[in-house]
Amino acid sequence: MKTRFLFPNQFKTLGWILFVPSLILGILYSINNEILKSFLKIKVFAIAETQLFNYNSYFKFVENDIIDELILIGLIIGGIFIGFSKLKNEDEYISKIRYESLVWATYLNYALIIIFTLFLYGFAYLSIVFYNLFTLLLFFIIRFHYTIYKLNKANRDDE
Repeated sequence: MKTRFLFPNQFKTLGWILFVPSLILGILYSINNEILKSFLKIKVFAIAETQLFNYNSYFKFVENDIIDELILIGLIIGGIFIGFSKLKNEDEYISKIRYESLVWATYLNYALIIIFTLFLYGFAYLSIVFYNLFTLLLFFIIRFHYTIYKLNKANRDDE
């Protein structure tokens, strides 16, 4: 069976190394962003920078604390590596589980977006939209690995 779009199995380990610390830092940063404030303040190139009560700037270097960008990139890349790396024994049934988990995660993710759209407003809604950048991956990883765990447990019980 061809798995052209999956990463090699070794990428899963790298994914966990990126994902877990990024998730922990992301939760800490969400609770209190003062913990990591000014930790990595450097000059970066910005296509656009807009500020609430200030002027907008375009195509210039600005000073920015990049810890939130690094956390987000770690979550996304780590999640992609975890979710889309081959298992050691990748077969057609695993591909079916992967597909069904992705569809299930997509349905759940968008159902939650609809619910939050109906019942959250202002900055609370904006926060949910931001977290939605990686919740689809998170739901997929949880469902896929839980289903694989159940499959392996059933196989051990049969033996």
